[in-house]
Amino acid sequence: MIEEAKRKINRMFGRSQTKLIFPAITLGLLKSYNEERKEIFTNVEIGRIYNKTVQELKTYLGHDLHIGGKYWDAYPARNLPQYGVLTILGGKKYQLGDLYKDNTEALYDWLLVKIREHIKEKLGIIIQLSDSIKRVEIANDRQKFVNIVKTEMGRNATYFEIFSFAIFKVHLEKFACKLYRDTRTAASDRGVDISTNFGVVYQIKKLRVQSIAAADSIYSELKSNFDRDRLEDGKVILVIEDVSKEIKQYLINMKVQSISKDDIVRLASHFEDAEDRMKVLRIIYEEFAREYASVI
Repeated sequence: MIEEAKRKINRMFGRSQTKLIFPAITLGLLKSYNEERKEIFTNVEIGRIYNKTVQELKTYLGHDLHIGGKYWDAYPARNLPQYGVLTILGGKKYQLGDLYKDNTEALYDWLLVKIREHIKEKLGIIIQLSDSIKRVEIANDRQKFVNIVKTEMGRNATYFEIFSFAIFKVHLEKFACKLYRDTRTAASDRGVDISTNFGVVYQIKKLRVQSIAAADSIYSELKSNFDRDRLEDGKVILVIEDVSKEIKQYLINMKVQSISKDDIVRLASHFEDAEDRMKVLRIIYEEFAREYASVI
């Protein structure tokens, strides 16, 4: 039965985006059963257990990323029963599922480690960047900084967007230009990803574009997201993981400049001052914190 419980918990992790809410609630309920043999909970009690568990996880992990999101009454009533964690008794009372009451101590220990390892795998270097001393250490080693940029940008679309934004922002500030990132990477991929105070907007896509058909598809999407004048004035810049020389010129002919991952890494390598590199790392952490920091 413990393997079945682990399978269901793994589904929770797979569906979590910016906060591990359901695993944290489950961890708290397991602890309550382990310590007090408490198996029936009111909605209010579950909320309190969750809040307490988030605080304990912050201490255990040494940071507050990807842990606590806002608690909603629907969680015990609708979501957690889907994983067999709770059964509904009525009157906003819930009972810990039989699947979780067996081997609770072993399941608790496994889940605690699972949370730590999942966050470490998902956020990697970002957790370290919360430490200003670590940021200084990386910034003072130019090659290490460039290697981190190159490696981390390839992880996923979130990393690609946030690293791109931080590097552009620090570079363009030298020319009195300001950049703004108002979206969340988990949001629908439409419209502006980065705006500026000089009329240019950036659309970021972690894609490899090697054919005219792919370029036409992207251009068609840009036309639906931006007005004709902005496109014709060349004020929409496409930030993309990889693009061939031929396709890059093809896009330029349509007045769309494209910037690849290699271009961004090259730009990062040109930061001469450790202070600039430190600023890039700070912005990266702040942007991740906007999405992943606990609200509890």
